[in-house]
Amino acid sequence: MSIFSRMSDIINSNLNALLDKAEDPEKMVRLIIQEMEETLVEVRSTSARAIADRKDLERRRESLAADAREWERKAEVAISKDRDDLAKGALAERNRSSDATVAVEQELGLLQSTLSKLNEDIGLLQAKIKDAKIRQNAILLRGKAAQTRLGVRRQLSDHNINDAMHRFEMYERKMDDLEGQIESYDMGQKTLSDEIADLEVDDSLDVELAALKARLQSTIQSTSRE
Repeated sequence: MSIFSRMSDIINSNLNALLDKAEDPEKMVRLIIQEMEETLVEVRSTSARAIADRKDLERRRESLAADAREWERKAEVAISKDRDDLAKGALAERNRSSDATVAVEQELGLLQSTLSKLNEDIGLLQAKIKDAKIRQNAILLRGKAAQTRLGVRRQLSDHNINDAMHRFEMYERKMDDLEGQIESYDMGQKTLSDEIADLEVDDSLDVELAALKARLQSTIQSTSRE
């Protein structure tokens, strides 16, 4: 698993915990940044060990190259003394040192490639930590706003609203009952305005009654003359 795959798993895991368990956003953000910084320390430690390994390999390469040059010098001495047998042995040692030098150089190439990748990872991780710290306050503000909205939503949930409306309707019904009781006491009782209105109705009926009597009297008189 690469360094950044691991870091991505850590961040995603903590974000999921933040959403699923409603953890403290401020605490979670600090934890994520802390783990990113710890990852940076691990990468730097790995890089330090790789640099130390490179220096060791470079020393070995130089030592092997020096050995190869020394065995070649000895071969030349042996040849100058007509000791071909010794010259062959010296050349064989030179070749072994040369082959070992080539192997070390290959290791150095691989190690240098690793160091280059680690250097890129460190730069990228430093940029991500810097960006995370810049965005930290905004994330915390969003978290607090979300918590506030969540509290409001819970207060305004359907259950609570229905319960509040039910209680409101109960109080409204009580007011209706009180008003009904008040109106019931007024039933059957006439106010001053009602009595005056009754008198006005009586006067009107008296006028109509007199007119009706007059018409009947006139009709009777007309019938009698005939």
